[in-house]
Order: sequence, then structure tokens, then C-alpha cells
Amino acid sequence: MKFQHMVQMENDNVLVIGGTRKREETDPQVKCIRMERNSGTFMRKFTLPQNSNLDKITASCVDGVLTLIVAKIPPPEPAKPRTIEVTTGRN
Repeated sequence: MKFQHMVQMENDNVLVIGGTRKREETDPQVKCIRMERNSGTFMRKFTLPQNSNLDKITASCVDGVLTLIVAKIPPPEPAKPRTIEVTTGRN
């Protein structure tokens, strides 16, 4: 199998994954348990949560497996209490 992958963002929080799979001669020693499509094009859209760091999305393809990593934005640190000096009216 030959793959061509496309990964892109649209509308600020929709991750689009698409590609084309081309069928080649199969190796009789390679066994496939389940395959969504034998050949042709495919596309999936995923709405990412608000805490996704869109600048740190990574994608890699190894042995026909596409892996995407979407980092989260860390939650804001809680506000620390502030000490206020109390003055008295006496001199």
C-alpha cells in the first residue's frame, strides 16, 4: 500500500485528516486483521477542544500508521493571595 496524507486546520478548531491509499501487490506473509478502505480517498474531521494548543500539533507516519499529537494548553495558575499592609490612624 502507498499512502498520501493531508493534515490541516480549518475554522480555528477543526482538524481535517485526509489521504489517498493506492493498492499495490500484496505480500502473502503480511496479514491484515481489519482495513477501513482497500484503496481510494478518505477524509475525517475532528472538532478540537478549547484547551488545544494549535501551534504544537505534530504528525508522523511510520509503517502506514498516522500518529497525531495535539498538546493541551496548561490551565492558568490560581491567583496567589496578596498581603495588604494595614495602617493605623495614630501617630
